Amino acid sequence: MAPESTETERWCVVTGGRGFAAKHLVEMLVRYEMFHVRIADLAPAIQLDPQEENGVLGEAIRSGSVQYVSADLRDNAQVAKAFQGAEVVFHMAAPDSSINNYQLHYSVNVQGTKNVIDACVNNGVKRLIYTSSPSVVFDGVHGILNGSESIAYPSKHNDSYSATKAEGEALIMKANGSNGLLTCCIRPSSIFGPGDRLLVPSLVDAARAGKSKFIIGNGNNLYDFTYVENVAHAHVCAERALASGGDVSTKAAGQAYFITNMEPIKFWDFMSQLLEGLGYERPSIKIPAFVMMPIAYLVELIYNLLGPYGMKVPQLTPSRVRLLSCNRTFDSTKAKDRLGYAPVVPLQEGIRRTIDSFSHLTASSQSKREGPSKAYRILGGGKVADTLLWKDLKKTLIAIFILISIYYNFIATGSTIITALSKALFVSSVFLFVHGILPEKIFGYTVEKIPASQFHLSEDLSHHLSLSVISSWNTTVKALKSLCRGNDWSFFLKVVFVLLVLSFAGAISLHSIFVIGLPLAFTAFLLYEKKEREIDSVVLGLKSFVCEQKSDLCEKMFGSKKDD
Repeated sequence: MAPESTETERWCVVTGGRGFAAKHLVEMLVRYEMFHVRIADLAPAIQLDPQEENGVLGEAIRSGSVQYVSADLRDNAQVAKAFQGAEVVFHMAAPDSSINNYQLHYSVNVQGTKNVIDACVNNGVKRLIYTSSPSVVFDGVHGILNGSESIAYPSKHNDSYSATKAEGEALIMKANGSNGLLTCCIRPSSIFGPGDRLLVPSLVDAARAGKSKFIIGNGNNLYDFTYVENVAHAHVCAERALASGGDVSTKAAGQAYFITNMEPIKFWDFMSQLLEGLGYERPSIKIPAFVMMPIAYLVELIYNLLGPYGMKVPQLTPSRVRLLSCNRTFDSTKAKDRLGYAPVVPLQEGIRRTIDSFSHLTASSQSKREGPSKAYRILGGGKVADTLLWKDLKKTLIAIFILISIYYNFIATGSTIITALSKALFVSSVFLFVHGILPEKIFGYTVEKIPASQFHLSEDLSHHLSLSVISSWNTTVKALKSLCRGNDWSFFLKVVFVLLVLSFAGAISLHSIFVIGLPLAFTAFLLYEKKEREIDSVVLGLKSFVCEQKSDLCEKMFGSKKDD
């Protein structure tokens, strides 16, 4: 829908104007010269990247046709001030949907939206377009194929973001007609494109960590992805429809609209095209969703405990597993008929533009690390490191399954060491016997036989182990000699500390090790790898403090002796 000619000093406001889709809308409004644009966002001042500085946005800010105002939607006075003199408001602000924090989402998506509506009514704003989400009709269990706007809100939503978005949407539609205000809601499905800070970066992170090989579910679930420029275009179409007057405005107002590229695609095909375009391996190994759900719940539980201490929002959550394995397609006929919406960028062209915009994240441009991470080196850099750091998802999942089996069969039953060992040997014997008599192929799948050499201890390895034991013994003897001399306080304190730690560790039951220690091992090392600099900085600060205290203590002790 082509923009109409506009008068001078007609202002619109874009809330959350520095967000992913909002940036594209702002630039589109500037290019169309529809309105002067006021960007409202949380930051105290706008920070432009070099491309924006030299582009249409930078030029518009310098000319005065774009303004920036710092405003928190949860502050009614700030919102009212930001909307003064505005004819149209595009309400796009919302917290990160991946953060499942109900209080945060409610304060912005519901309370913030109430403040937006009040400010629009009190300032005489004529049109309010709200950016909602298709998730408002998703219950997290049942897939949606070609869903229309007639689908009601579910009794229970998939997460707090979706639930509060639905509340905000209902408020917007209820406000239609208040003091001449016309409203409508846009539900763009799975936005992608240049400037995306969630989908592509997280996909690349997974690929670089070796976690993008897997398909959750059967891989046939259909999705509607929407190129970001089409989302911006849909907002412009909605504003023009509300401004048209007569039957067009009447039919368009007070309604919600699904916005898509109108080209449904298999979810994992879409992901594969992005990964392959960036030089990474396409996902190929299928894992049933029911296998991933218990792990996702465990990860979410750990995040709820460690999130306040800086743990990064995990990619593997129950709601995300459901989203990755179900159908989610929507019918945009209503938007086409009432708003005049049609995609301006086809899906494949959008994928190409997206890949081109993330050239800095391609496999070939991946910066070489100076070496493996410290966590990887601490764990020995072998299979244990790959497992605990989730480098090889298959190995990690197998290890978790084996440890859970060991816990429920041996530890939770309260067996003695002899009984537990007997059970373990019995299970191992049965497994090896059955495995040995299996044919080499079953239903077309190759059964990998365990070679006898797997259990053989070579002469060289035996010699190496013997030398390691002897070396450890000699080191211990040398340490004892140093301790007996009585002149190395630093070493003495280290020995005392180690022995205290061992005494505490010895009091921990095997049950506690499994219940607390193992889950901690599968998260602590991964957290350390992700936050290595921050944790090392804290440790270094503590070490510095301890050294200072030790130095002061030694000075007082030995200084007083000298004085005597």
